[in-house]
Amino acid sequence: MTSTTSIPNALTIAGSDSGGGAGIQADLKAFSALGAYGLSVVTALTAQNTRGVTAVHAPEPAFITAQLDAVFDDIRIDAVKIGMLANAGIVRAVADALRRYRPKHVVLDTVMISKSNHALLAPEAVAALRDELLPLATIVTPNLPEAAALLGVQSAADEDEMVRQGEALRALGARAVLMNGGHLASSDSPDWLIEANGALRLGGARVPLKNTHGTGCTLSSAIAALAPQSGDLATATAEAKRYLTGAIEASTRLDVGHGVGPVHHFFRWL
Repeated sequence: MTSTTSIPNALTIAGSDSGGGAGIQADLKAFSALGAYGLSVVTALTAQNTRGVTAVHAPEPAFITAQLDAVFDDIRIDAVKIGMLANAGIVRAVADALRRYRPKHVVLDTVMISKSNHALLAPEAVAALRDELLPLATIVTPNLPEAAALLGVQSAADEDEMVRQGEALRALGARAVLMNGGHLASSDSPDWLIEANGALRLGGARVPLKNTHGTGCTLSSAIAALAPQSGDLATATAEAKRYLTGAIEASTRLDVGHGVGPVHHFFRWL
C-alpha cells in the first residue's frame, strides 16, 4: 500500500562545493538519505576539491532573493538549513526572506572557514550573521572556533566552557545551540545541546579517520531533515549525530580525491 503522507521538504541555502563533499551537495545527499525532499538556493560557487578551495564567486544579493522567492512562492518548506553565506549583503538577503516566509525549522550552520583554512565568510559579515540570523534560528550549530568568533572570545578548551559559550549564543536570540566538540583535545567527541530547559550532553566516539570533509554541513542538514519528522529537537539532533558518525565510519568505502575526503552519506544503503 502506498502511503499518502508527504515527506518533508528541506531547503538548503548554502554554497556549492565542486568536489561534492560539502555545501549544497552534502546537504542534498543528507536530505535524501534521511527521508526529506531537497531544494537549494545557491549563495556562492567555490572551485574546490579534497585538497582545498582555490576560488569563490558570490552572486549579487538580489539573485539570492530571486531564488528564495521562487522556492517559497511555490513550494511548502518544512525546514531550512543555512550554510555558507559569503558576505553581509547575502546574510541580510537571507534574513529578510526568513522574516517574510517564517519557516518552522531553521538550522543555522555558521560556516566561516573551510578545513583547508580558506575564509568562507567576509570578516565584516560576522556581525550581520550574529545580529540578523541568530535570532531567527531554531538551532545554531557552531564548531568551537566559530562560536568563539561570534562571541569575540577564545575557543572553549573544555566542556564547561562549551556549555557557557552555548548559553551565551542562545542569549543572543537562537532558540537552541548545538556546540560541536570536534575541536576538543579529548579522546571522544561530545556535543552539547543548549535549550531553554537546560543543557544535554550528546556523547560520541571520536572516529580516527581523515575523511571529515563536509561533516559540519552534513550534521546541520541532517538536523534539518529530521526536525520535521521528530517529536522534539533533542531527538532530531541525537539521531543526526548518530547518522554523521556512521557516515564518517563508512567513509573508507569511498575513493574520492587525494586530500581530506568526504563522508559516506548513503552508507545505510550502499
